[in-house]
Amino acid sequence: MKRLIQRWIAHAVLSISLVAATVGTSYGEDKVVRIGFQKYGKLVLLKGRGTLEDKLKPLGYTVTWTEFPSGPPLLEALNVGSIDFGIAGETPPIFAQAAGAPLVYLAYDPPAPQGEAILVPKDSPLKSVAELRGKKVALNKGSNVHYLLVKALEQAGLKYTDIQPVFLAPADALAAFTRGAVDAWVIWDPYEAAAEASTGARILADGTGLVANHQFYFSSKKFLTGNGQAVDAVLDALNEADEWTKNHIGEVAAQLSPSVGLPAPVLASSLKRESYGIRPISDDVIASQQRIADTFVALGLLPKAITVSDLQRKSGS
Repeated sequence: MKRLIQRWIAHAVLSISLVAATVGTSYGEDKVVRIGFQKYGKLVLLKGRGTLEDKLKPLGYTVTWTEFPSGPPLLEALNVGSIDFGIAGETPPIFAQAAGAPLVYLAYDPPAPQGEAILVPKDSPLKSVAELRGKKVALNKGSNVHYLLVKALEQAGLKYTDIQPVFLAPADALAAFTRGAVDAWVIWDPYEAAAEASTGARILADGTGLVANHQFYFSSKKFLTGNGQAVDAVLDALNEADEWTKNHIGEVAAQLSPSVGLPAPVLASSLKRESYGIRPISDDVIASQQRIADTFVALGLLPKAITVSDLQRKSGS
């Protein structure tokens, strides 16, 4: 099963090569919503159901889908204009905004703190986050789990500088974790559930009591201007898929298993840790994002201070 998981993650990473091709072929096409999705998440569920196309057709739009291995490259694709709409966690848009990406926060998922965790090998002597002092910890830089690690260390009385961060994409992190090259791995679902199933990894700590682990939906400012009706149609379709999924987790896991490349029980475990009920962006959640941004500025990990509310969708847009 471990080889299956490794092949699955490697396939996901290869999808980033599609960005350049998307840039080259998408421009010049009228009335297209170009959606970026990750290997797992609400947009995968929507894509699998095939209902968005029917919802957009009366508006004169078609849909193209491009897969990405994580939030940072997805938002970079949105930044350079190769996609119009996508999903990412809390931290990637913070770094994207600091880099000048023209993003707009549209909506978000409720908290799902158990959907990300600090993992250690099943035979690791580590029993608490406080024992990570001096240890090598793998993580995807600028992803949601980056903030989880910071907050978990803080709660344990450690500083970020007390550990050795090893910045690795999920595929490389799994390999390093499996061969013992790192002491811990901070990762999100379904990689989290897959690692538990394939390697017996133990959860040292998840986001409970530490972070919300929100997922956000974005469009580019350029696309939102003049295409607001299409954006709202995508959000409506997501809500419908979301409502159906939460009541049919076993069925959804079985349906997604062949396309995602993970066993249905692994997907079911991930889906049970998801949150449901997509919400419009609020001042409270923007304030939460601002606290994350300020934390990374204070740590010297963000190149400059940002004002998250600058990217909040305005009424009527």
